[in-house]
Amino acid sequence: MTGKLKLPKFQSQLPILVGIIVLMMIFLTIVSPNFLKVQNFSNILLKIGIYILIASAANLIMITGNLDLSVGAILAFSGILHAYMCKHGVPIPLSILITCLAAMVWGVFNGFVVGKLRIVPVVATLGTMYMAEGLAFLIARWDGGTNIMLGLPGAYTRLGRYMMFGKIPIIIVFVVIVAAIFLFIEKKTKLGRFSFAIGDNRSAAELSGINVTKVIIILYALSALLAGFSGILQSSRVGLAAPNVGRMIETYVLIVCVLGGTKMSGGRGSIIGVLLGAAIIGLLENGLNLLGVDHFYQEVARGLLLIIAVIAQKNSKTVKS
Repeated sequence: MTGKLKLPKFQSQLPILVGIIVLMMIFLTIVSPNFLKVQNFSNILLKIGIYILIASAANLIMITGNLDLSVGAILAFSGILHAYMCKHGVPIPLSILITCLAAMVWGVFNGFVVGKLRIVPVVATLGTMYMAEGLAFLIARWDGGTNIMLGLPGAYTRLGRYMMFGKIPIIIVFVVIVAAIFLFIEKKTKLGRFSFAIGDNRSAAELSGINVTKVIIILYALSALLAGFSGILQSSRVGLAAPNVGRMIETYVLIVCVLGGTKMSGGRGSIIGVLLGAAIIGLLENGLNLLGVDHFYQEVARGLLLIIAVIAQKNSKTVKS
């Protein structure tokens, strides 16, 4: 491979995000006596955990200048598939393995269509979203209902509700592990460096000898894998699987990434930004709930937050790390 690759960039807005989080926590501490309770923080972490798991990989896709709108549907499809197999006698560990592999098939398909066929990511992944969601509804219908809840084995909820050391929800442990893995990928691996290079200039990356199609397929496969695993975790935690449970997940993931400083046109982003973006989303939703704000106003607030994040992103500066 010839030529020099551009290194990931430090985002000047990250300290600003930290400041926003601190101010939000101070404000919520003042206005709500329930904010500082351990159970409340546990609820926030459980809420944003799924966003972080999926956004960890989806963020690298955005860094390449692409997008994945199918993650919510893949999450729902995976939850339904896992529940269906477990209900009909497939051992839970084997069902988890099959479900994760099935989720990755969706990701490889996305990567091939976007990377090899050069189909616009929004169109390609929107098509996958409809297909995965449609199959989720079909599986639920094959089982005889609109969701799968009755007849699941007693051990079905064990994974999603497991508490490490009797205190820490297992999803939080998975979040820490996945975030650490993607921080390593971002900073220390060719996959991370190649992602930034593709986002900076795809043509230059190809001329440098990078197999762009391969990188994109790998990233979409990772994104689908984490969406699928998140579907398994969520279904296991609540004890049922529904084909519409993943709706709007892709929007939350997009907000988390953009709010964290990931550039939608590619070339900039970080897993640290994803964590901070998720924290802001979690605090915003939790604060509005504590204050009794109507759900519809919360939707307006999320939309405004996304627009503000995009505007702030256009005005932010970056320097090489």
